[in-house]
Amino acid sequence: MSTPADGTGAACAAPCADPILSVRGLRKVFGPLTAVRGVDMDVCPGEIFGFLGPNGSGKTTTMRMLCGLLVPTAGQGHALGHDILRETRAIRLRVGYMPQRFALYEDLTVRENLLFAARVHGLPQPRQRVEQALDELGLARRAEDLAGHLSGGWKQRLALAACTLHDPRLLLLDEPTAGVDPDARQRFWNHIHELAQRGITVLVSTHYMDEAERCHRLAYFHAGRILACGGIDDIIAHAGLRALEVMADADTAAGLEHTLRRKLPAVQATWLGGRLHVSFPEREANERAVRALCTRAGAECIPARPRLEDAFIHLLRQARQQQAAALPEEARP
Repeated sequence: MSTPADGTGAACAAPCADPILSVRGLRKVFGPLTAVRGVDMDVCPGEIFGFLGPNGSGKTTTMRMLCGLLVPTAGQGHALGHDILRETRAIRLRVGYMPQRFALYEDLTVRENLLFAARVHGLPQPRQRVEQALDELGLARRAEDLAGHLSGGWKQRLALAACTLHDPRLLLLDEPTAGVDPDARQRFWNHIHELAQRGITVLVSTHYMDEAERCHRLAYFHAGRILACGGIDDIIAHAGLRALEVMADADTAAGLEHTLRRKLPAVQATWLGGRLHVSFPEREANERAVRALCTRAGAECIPARPRLEDAFIHLLRQARQQQAAALPEEARP
């Protein structure tokens, strides 16, 4: 587990001897905008590596640099044995990339789209490879449907089939399940794990915490930097939080939530169904204050496990506070 030590961002050191992807000081500038600010990252073969963070945090720009679609402004590294600065075309030929928006031809059928992709990649026996992909992703019965008539879940399957036709060793998926129903999301992730078991390395960005928990490791982005990187348990533990669950009727819990937000700004209070989940930095004074307010409200507070979402919100608050503190006094909010 790593977190920023000098304000430049956390390093994602590989837990393996020979990473399939390794970059240092990755940076991308668009005119006056610095989108990525010094990313260090290693990814291991067969790993499912998750990118999390708010919109505009640098996830997509980083992903596009890693797969050869963007040339970094600065930094160095390699992907699939190729230099990310000088060998972008070689990288593009060997990776699969699935962008946020559906990028295939809506006026072609499912089969026609896959045949086109197979020929672009110069695959031998393209029809045979397409039929295999149709079967693997359950697309055979929709093969003659126009892509533009498919639902979000079916479009997702088609896009995944198209970007894996050429058997890439590295697969990059940019928010692939946005707007897709839970059943389709589950099927999608089951297939992602099957690909990883076959040795394919997967980088995936997501906003969903349940999807983040399906990844082997995670990097949390904010303002072009990585705030934290590591396994789920490592990130939760390193955030240094404690949590309590409020045992009370709905009215009492709602009143307590309002009081906690007003009196203890360091505390997070979140509804999980009909329960109030409370987390806070791991200091005795914080827990005493929360328990005192619980007792005053007539509620019982029992120990609970901090959640991944608690850790990420805590990290985001810390980063924003550090940014505000670094501003000139007249510019502070």
